[in-house]
Amino acid sequence: MAEINSMPVTSSEREKAESYSDENAGDKENGSIKIASDLQGDVYDDIRAIDMGEDGKERPIETDIDVATRLISLEDDPSLPAFTFRMWLLGIGLSCFGAVLGQIFYFRPQTVYVSPLFLQIIAYLLGLVMEEVIPGPHNVHERLRTSNNAFWRFVNPGPFNIKEHVAITIFSTTAAESALAISIFAADSLYYNLSPNVGVGIFTLIGSQLMGYGLGGIMRAFLVYPTYIVFPNLLPTVQLFDALHRGKKIFLQKKRVKFFWSIFIAIFVWEWFPEFIAPTLTGISIFCLANQKSAWFTRIFGGAAGNEGIGMFSLCLDWNYVGSGGGSLGALFTPLSTQLSLYFGVMICIILFCATYATNTWNSQNFPFLSQALFNENGTIYDQLSILDENFRLDPAKLEQVGLPWFAGTQVLWKIGSNLGIGATIMHVLLWYGMGIIEVIRKYRAGENYDPHLAKMRVYNEVPMWWYIVIFIGSFAMAMSTVYTGHAGLPWWGLIVALIIATIFLPFVVTLYAITGFAPNIQNLVQILGAAMMPGRPQTNMYFTLYGFNTVDQARGLIRDLKMGQYTKLPPRVTFTVQCLGAVIGGLLNYIIMKVIISTHREILLDVQGSNIWSGQQVQSFNSDAVSWGALGSLLFAPDGRYAIVPFSILIGLAVPVPFWIIHKFYPKLGADKVVTPILCWSLGCLSVGINSAVFTTFCLTVFSQYYLRRYRPRWFRKYNFLLSAALDGGTQVMVFVFTFAVGGGSGKVTNFPNWALNPVGNPDYCKRLT
Repeated sequence: MAEINSMPVTSSEREKAESYSDENAGDKENGSIKIASDLQGDVYDDIRAIDMGEDGKERPIETDIDVATRLISLEDDPSLPAFTFRMWLLGIGLSCFGAVLGQIFYFRPQTVYVSPLFLQIIAYLLGLVMEEVIPGPHNVHERLRTSNNAFWRFVNPGPFNIKEHVAITIFSTTAAESALAISIFAADSLYYNLSPNVGVGIFTLIGSQLMGYGLGGIMRAFLVYPTYIVFPNLLPTVQLFDALHRGKKIFLQKKRVKFFWSIFIAIFVWEWFPEFIAPTLTGISIFCLANQKSAWFTRIFGGAAGNEGIGMFSLCLDWNYVGSGGGSLGALFTPLSTQLSLYFGVMICIILFCATYATNTWNSQNFPFLSQALFNENGTIYDQLSILDENFRLDPAKLEQVGLPWFAGTQVLWKIGSNLGIGATIMHVLLWYGMGIIEVIRKYRAGENYDPHLAKMRVYNEVPMWWYIVIFIGSFAMAMSTVYTGHAGLPWWGLIVALIIATIFLPFVVTLYAITGFAPNIQNLVQILGAAMMPGRPQTNMYFTLYGFNTVDQARGLIRDLKMGQYTKLPPRVTFTVQCLGAVIGGLLNYIIMKVIISTHREILLDVQGSNIWSGQQVQSFNSDAVSWGALGSLLFAPDGRYAIVPFSILIGLAVPVPFWIIHKFYPKLGADKVVTPILCWSLGCLSVGINSAVFTTFCLTVFSQYYLRRYRPRWFRKYNFLLSAALDGGTQVMVFVFTFAVGGGSGKVTNFPNWALNPVGNPDYCKRLT
């Protein structure tokens, strides 16, 4: 089985790691666990036997076993409580906070997500405050303490502990991801002038959010427990938990915590400049400064504004786009092989975009260079309602008069790349990881332990399989009832087929995501299949996509959080509870905030480029896909259709990993196993949307962190690299939240900074404005 950097794990390495787990299993004394860690030492120690190579120097982090035993602590104390008053209060409060922020980010010009690190930091600060100010066994009157000790232990059991902290973080991060059902409701409001019944909307949200949780839990044996299931994007979060709650050497621990907060405060202050005071810092383009009147310079070198250009060689000083919460995969923690595959694909993407536009392929010059909207052939916006009947189904007579819509050429390339990535994901996982997955399932059934963290979790009660089955069946019942009461047009068999598709693709998507840090997007495939089975129905296609694609996405999130619980030793039943509640709370608040933003910024959300603060690019894209596939798929994407290459790309993608696999079999020293073919395919169209000025900067950081630091400064990398990522992400997103409500329009009023040299009228990077 391959690991975080696709390096083979020898049996001796695995046995060595398992021996560490056994020797650190601890012995029970007075109801607590005493960790015997003399052999391994703490993750933050300067010198440990496990880190040393044969040459006496610290060796690089290479294998999945290295990640499990050298980057993540095996320490645990099962006596620590998780279900406390502090956990419930902060968990519910930060879930509301994260859901509001996540929905705001959904309407940003670049796809931005709420960083778990940000919520983790806020939870820690508030937890420390509550530890001091709320009465508990350590600070209440003796009579109260002895008369109702259990009550005071619930209210404040003492120091804010890691289990409370992890539970709050999972609670709030689950709520912070905008539900896909919101895309349907937003598209209905913006493009169809529809507003669903509130009750139907709420139950649609809850059912669609929890469906994937049931499915993911059922598959957790081979998608959560194994060592090779690493999830690189969890490492900064888990290391921060370790830094804040574990460690015996107080001086060294304080040094790292001081490092974290220094970076956190510095980036919070700095981000006011690129985000508000000096937007030019979002994308400094020497080429555009040299030539401010060339449209081609804008297309190639511009990228500081939404849908402006592809940002070649731009220098981005805004961590909001460079960091893991923005368009980046996470320069400081995503494996080098994953990111090199991405940037090689980006090079091809740039060439393809320019060639497609220059040769006027698909009439590209009639439309904006980058756009997610549908157009008439003359470049005007396509009126989708003009081809639909009163039931929002395709009317052939109206279509005959209006004609078929067109995509921007770059949007077609994005669809081709996405579909290539779907085919490549299937074949890549089968070729490289198929036998390993079968072996993992065999070991699990045989009861063999093969992960040091899983061994530590045996002291906790596992979630029974029937819990997840009940969640799945209950969600299915809600979905089935709402698709009929809400007049979605999705037949009962369509819902079942969508769930079968999700079940088939979940192992492929999660395996690739867990090992490489890249999550393949199967949305296009689901839309294609929905269009083939239920043609002429854009509304139906949206709901088919909701249950076929969103179920996979939600299951992926649940599985990632279950792995976080395994890394941090959170009892599985606590993880299950906070995940389910977080999904429900998040969905409800997503719905409310969406209504507020659409009513306040409707015209901006309908604009092709939007503003520097608000954009409807995600809704535009989702709606365009629903119309093009749901209503017109049999015409636009048929074998003789204008965009026939788009669905055919899935079959082509199946062949992409094969040559690399064959090359590696015969010439293993060439490193063909390092090529992550799904992300290589996906990146062929990845610059088709948003702010692209961060690509070059992120690439430079990737090489510095994942190559230079990881290989030549392994001790600094182990102790500081992931803390640095956590601090940068956390400080940035605290700033974005404050900025959004203070001056960005989150409260209904936008306050613009006066124009000056670094805040010009037009594009921030001085490139010629094209739309």
